[in-house]
Amino acid sequence: MTHREHFVLIRGLLRETRHWGEFTGSLQQQFPHAMINTPDIPGNGQLHQSTSPKTIAGMTEALREQINTNQPLRLIALSMGGMVAMDWMTRYPDEVEAAVLINTSARPLSPFYHRLRWTVYLQVLKMIFHSATQKEADILGLTSNHHSNDRKLLESWQQWQQQNPVSTTSARNQFLAAAKFSVTDKPQQPILVVTSRADRLVDYRCNLKLAQIWETDYEQHETAGHDLPLDEPEWLAHVIKQWFAPQTGV
Repeated sequence: MTHREHFVLIRGLLRETRHWGEFTGSLQQQFPHAMINTPDIPGNGQLHQSTSPKTIAGMTEALREQINTNQPLRLIALSMGGMVAMDWMTRYPDEVEAAVLINTSARPLSPFYHRLRWTVYLQVLKMIFHSATQKEADILGLTSNHHSNDRKLLESWQQWQQQNPVSTTSARNQFLAAAKFSVTDKPQQPILVVTSRADRLVDYRCNLKLAQIWETDYEQHETAGHDLPLDEPEWLAHVIKQWFAPQTGV
């Protein structure tokens, strides 16, 4: 009986399942028999009425409750989701087969002004006082290099925000959890670090440094923004397929 891959996709700050966009389908095309789960962190998406945990560890526990962990998992995690993946791999090593970390960061490996580029401090500060509708435009402008002027996509994001609004408390908890997260031990599982050289939110050197210190595999896209799955879904799915192929023989 062939091994059926089980992927768990973990999003970042204030984002939900639907923000994976075309990437989920692109991944399914590369792994046609795989099971792909896209759980929401409490406070986001379908769980927007819950309050987000105040720690990355708390988010890990909340996701574990939603996932069948009887079969080893392949985590694909973006930004803050990457922090959850690191925590999951470290504390529950038997549950995770491997992980793909995308545009993420952690203390003490990178300075705070790389983890959130100092050039966007003012933009992020202004966002706090913007309407929910305007915030979605701000986020799209900051995180995407290929869709920042995509009106139809922005309207979808704004509609999702109205359907599943993230509370102020949940947003604050997520920001603080991400800011405070630090790593001590290197996970033992295989890791692929993927970064966007043109990421305007998180300095790509955070990912390069992570890959160098932990001696992991590393892939870099030259033009995509922070939301790499949005900007280059097919490229990312292909990179993931190629990376897993030597390990599994598929």
